[in-house]
Amino acid sequence: MKWAVLRAVDESAVTPGVLGFLVVALLGVATYLLIRSMNRQIRRIDVPDDHDRDDDHDHGKRDAGGPPDANHAPGEPGR
Repeated sequence: MKWAVLRAVDESAVTPGVLGFLVVALLGVATYLLIRSMNRQIRRIDVPDDHDRDDDHDHGKRDAGGPPDANHAPGEPGR
């Protein structure tokens, strides 16, 4: 019986069909929408300039009373 079923199915006639196409198409659309949303979110990120970032880092540490810099002794002033 098993061999009769296998011989009855023509290998060249087996296709993914409409369901396979719809799954691939929906995955493609979902990927496009996710990439578009990601690009919008990335554009909204505000990255400071290198000069601004260095100034904020040094002043923020002293003003906020953060931990002492590991490169300096406790009595020695920071950068």
